[in-house]
Amino acid sequence: MRSSSSRRRTSHTLHRRTAGAALVGVAALLTAAIQSGAATAAPQQAPSAAAAHASVQLSPSQRAELLRDAFAGTARTAAAIGLGDQERLVVRDVVKDADGTLHTRYERTYAGLPVLGGDLIVDTAKSGETQRVIKATNAALKVSDLTPDVTKAAAEQQAVSRAKALGGTKSAADSSRKVIWAASGKPVLAYETVVGGLQDDGTPNELHVITDAATGQKLYEYQGVRNGTGNTMYSGTVPLTTTLSGSTYTLNDGTRGGHKTYNLNRGTSGTGTLFSQTSDTWGNGTASNTATAGADAHYGAAVTWDFYKNTFGRSGIRNDGVAAYSRVHYGNAYVNAFWDDSCFCMTYGDGTSNTHPLTSLDVAGHEMSHGVTSNTAGLNYSGESGGLNEATSDIFGTGVEFYANNSSDVGDYLIGEKININGDGTPLRYMDKPSKDGASKDSWYSGIGSVDVHYSSGPANHFFYLLSEGSGAKVINGVSYNSPTADGLPVTGIGRDKALQIWYRALTTKFTSTTNYAGARTGTLAAAGELYGASSAEYAAVQDAWAGVAVGSRSGGGGGGGGTVFENTADVSIPDNGAAVTSSITVSGRSGNAPSNLQVSVDIIHTWRGDLVIDLLAPDGTAYRLKNFSSSDSADNVQETYTVNASSEVANGTWKLRVQDQATYDTGYINGWKLTFP
Repeated sequence: MRSSSSRRRTSHTLHRRTAGAALVGVAALLTAAIQSGAATAAPQQAPSAAAAHASVQLSPSQRAELLRDAFAGTARTAAAIGLGDQERLVVRDVVKDADGTLHTRYERTYAGLPVLGGDLIVDTAKSGETQRVIKATNAALKVSDLTPDVTKAAAEQQAVSRAKALGGTKSAADSSRKVIWAASGKPVLAYETVVGGLQDDGTPNELHVITDAATGQKLYEYQGVRNGTGNTMYSGTVPLTTTLSGSTYTLNDGTRGGHKTYNLNRGTSGTGTLFSQTSDTWGNGTASNTATAGADAHYGAAVTWDFYKNTFGRSGIRNDGVAAYSRVHYGNAYVNAFWDDSCFCMTYGDGTSNTHPLTSLDVAGHEMSHGVTSNTAGLNYSGESGGLNEATSDIFGTGVEFYANNSSDVGDYLIGEKININGDGTPLRYMDKPSKDGASKDSWYSGIGSVDVHYSSGPANHFFYLLSEGSGAKVINGVSYNSPTADGLPVTGIGRDKALQIWYRALTTKFTSTTNYAGARTGTLAAAGELYGASSAEYAAVQDAWAGVAVGSRSGGGGGGGGTVFENTADVSIPDNGAAVTSSITVSGRSGNAPSNLQVSVDIIHTWRGDLVIDLLAPDGTAYRLKNFSSSDSADNVQETYTVNASSEVANGTWKLRVQDQATYDTGYINGWKLTFP
C-alpha cells in the first residue's frame, strides 16, 4: 500500500526492470488488422470458446503430476523452441485449459547460471504440439565471457553501500551469486547480491542489487519485501475457522491449507506466538484488544483464499493447496503491511499510535495478491511492469472485498478506505479516476515508467474500472464515481466478474516478468479472445477500455480523432547490426489512395534507439523514411507516431514497417505497429 504523501508507506518490490514486454507467438491470436466494426485481430472463436479455454481447477496431486511431466520434458521443450546448447529450462508453474492446452511457465539457466529476465511461457496443445511461446525478452541469450573482471567482494560492498544509503542497518551482505542479467537489453554476466536487516521505517530489508561483473556498474536494484466468531475492527462480527486442541482454541484454519495467524507483540522477526485462548470468540472490535487484529487478519486470509478458489479455481497463493501464514502487531506504530516471499507470510503493523491496524479486507487481498503475482507472471517491480504488478494487487484486492459481500466493509473501487493512513478519512487510491489521490496517473504516457509504481499503476486500475463499470457518473454500493476517458469517448463496462477473469487469465498465461502496458493490452485481448471470442462485446470492451487510458485504439478504429486502424502486434526480433527486418499489415476495404496524413504508430523496444533506421514501405515498394540513424541518440525504445503523405499510394495492399539496426552491442524487437487512416 502507499499514500499520496511524501512519506514512504511500503516496500513492495519484485525482481528486475526491463525495457518492455516480448510476446512471441501471440500472433496466432493477435496479428491481423483491427478495422472499423468487429475486431478481426484474433481468429473468431466458436460459441464454446469460454468453456474450452477456461482454466480447469487442478487438485494438488494433479498439478504436481503436470509439473513432474514438464520437468521430465524440459530438454525436449528447449530443443523444440530453439534454445541454445547452454540454455536449460526450469519449470515454475503450469495452467491447464479445458481443451487440454497447457500453459507452462519456465525460468532459464545459461551455462548453469540463473538468467534473470529469461522467463517464458510455452503453450502446448493436447496433441503435444507447441502452439506459441511468450518470452520476457527476445534478446539472443549468448554471453562470450563467463569469467568476472569484478570481484564478488566489490559487488557485495556496492550493494551494502546502497542499502545503507536507503536506510538499511546491515554492514555485510547476506548472499551473492553469479547470474546472467537479461532483463534490460543485451545479456551480461552479473552478480546478484542480497542485503538484509531492516529498512528505515522498520520494514524487513531484502535489497537485491545487480552488478555488471565486467564493469562493476550497478545495473538494477529491487526490494524483495512487498508492502500491502471474530469481532473484527473493520468487518464486524464474522465466522472464523479455528482449531480446538483439548480446551484451547487456536487461529489455525485447517480447511484452507493450514493458515495460521500469529501475534508478534511488537516484535519484528520470527513468527511470534500463535493466537490461542479457551474461548472461540476473538477480539472485541477495538484496537486495544490484541485478538481484534488477529481476527481481521485471519478473516482476510480466509476470504482471500475463498475468492481465488471459487473465482479462478486457484488453491492457495502458489496453487498447491498450502496456505501462507499471517503475523499481526509488527513493530511499534508501524504504518504498513507487507508480503514477503522469503517467509511466505503476510505481516501487518498497527498504524499510527497503534490504533489503526492495517488489516482491512482490501489490504489483505492486495498484499497476498503480490504473492500470486510472484508465483505467476513475476512482474518486475519497477518501470511499467512494476505499475502493472501494483495494479494487479489493487484489482484482486478489490475483487476480494466485493467477493466478501460484507455489510461492514462493502465492495468498492477505493483502495485502503478503512485504514485512514492519510489521517483525513480518504482512501489511498481511486480506481475510477486515479489522479484524485494527487499523485496517480489516469492514463498511459511515454514517461510513465519513471513514476513510482504505486502511481504508475493508475492506468491499469483505471482500465479495470472502465472495463468493469464503464465511464461516466454512477453510484455503486453507495459510493459515487465519475470515470473519464483519455479520448473523451464513452466506454461500456462488461461487469466486474468478466473483467476479473480476463485479468487473471492474462496474468497466469500471457504476462511475463517484463510485460509493459502495450504488452498488457495484447495479453488481455488474447485472454478475452480465448474466453469470449474475438468478435465478442467483451473483446471490443477490452480495446475500448485500454483506449480510454491512452493504450491502443478503439474497437471501431477510433482513437480520439476517429479513423480506421490496421494493427500488427506480432513481435519481430531485430538482429544486432544485421539485415533489415519487416512487419506487414494488409489494408483492405479502402477506396482510392492513402491520405496525405497517414498516421504510422511505431512501438519498438530497443536499448539504443539511435542504432535504428526505420522506413514505411508502401504496397508498391516505395519507402518513406520515418527515422534516421543517430550515434548520439542513446535513449531506449521508439514509441512514436509519424505522419506520412502517402496520397500517391493506393490504400489497399500490404504495407510494411522496415527496421534495420546499423550498429553493434544493443538489441531489441518490433513490439507492434499500426496504420491509422483518418
